[in-house]
Amino acid sequence: MSTSMDHRPARQDHRPVNELIAQASDQMAHLVRDEMALARMEMTRKGKRFGLGGGLLGGAGAVAFLAAQTLVATAVLALALVLSPWAAGLVVAAALLVLAGTLALLGRQRIRRAVPPVPEETLRGVRRDIEEIKGRARR
Repeated sequence: MSTSMDHRPARQDHRPVNELIAQASDQMAHLVRDEMALARMEMTRKGKRFGLGGGLLGGAGAVAFLAAQTLVATAVLALALVLSPWAAGLVVAAALLVLAGTLALLGRQRIRRAVPPVPEETLRGVRRDIEEIKGRARR
């Protein structure tokens, strides 16, 4: 019983080296284009989050401004009438300040999720691709 061991690869490619290099170059160009498209999509998604967070912070500022105006009106009413109308003004101002605080916290939370403005998922994919290419080049 004789067993012959064949140490050749199972599949041999007899194409010229320049053709293989051209194919590798095309594949790398395609890979880079795909990674750039992924980076663009990721940055667009993060930009939308950042914009929404900024809008919420802007809304918080507007509501806080209204609260300040209400406090001024409350102070005027308190000096003018000393009783019930200023208490109502304080309740409205407090409600507006609570709303402003809530909007500010929501806006800050959205902005924190959008930063850092780096396409992290795409970079991880590129790093994996580079490691894969290096691994195959060593073979």
